[in-house]
Amino acid sequence: MTSIYDVDANELIARAAKQLKDQKLVSPPEWSKFIKTGVHKERPPVDADWWYTRAAATLRTIYRQGPIGVSRLRTKYGGKQNLGYKPEHHFKGSGSVARKVLQQLEKSGLIKQEQHGLHKGRVATAKGKSMLDKIAAQIEKAGVPKAEKAPAEKKAPSVEKAPESA
Repeated sequence: MTSIYDVDANELIARAAKQLKDQKLVSPPEWSKFIKTGVHKERPPVDADWWYTRAAATLRTIYRQGPIGVSRLRTKYGGKQNLGYKPEHHFKGSGSVARKVLQQLEKSGLIKQEQHGLHKGRVATAKGKSMLDKIAAQIEKAGVPKAEKAPAEKKAPSVEKAPESA
């Protein structure tokens, strides 16, 4: 059985975003056209369908790491902010975007709130896992290769200097 671990993550997220949009499982709020996705960003996203991509990526993250909450998602979608002459450091992403995406996925029945011991957050439901695994099987069947990690750069062989003739 093919799972999300066997296929390229970018391809899985792209196809899941398309399915979320086609089935109307999530929908971007009106304000999503105007906002930045975090304080570290200078401009709003260029892609008009960025909300669906974020929802699909969040669903995949919850499947892999659940239970997971807003705070960990803010950290995941954060980044470095240019502070001019001061050193850059990490800033968290938008909490409102993370909350609204989680609420929409929960309303669609793809995730649910749960507590595992001390860890409280959202986990993927059987419906959510099934959706992602079916998409992964389609990708595997289509023969899209999984992106492999780039091999470590090899040092160029040292070129020995020829002895200088006088």
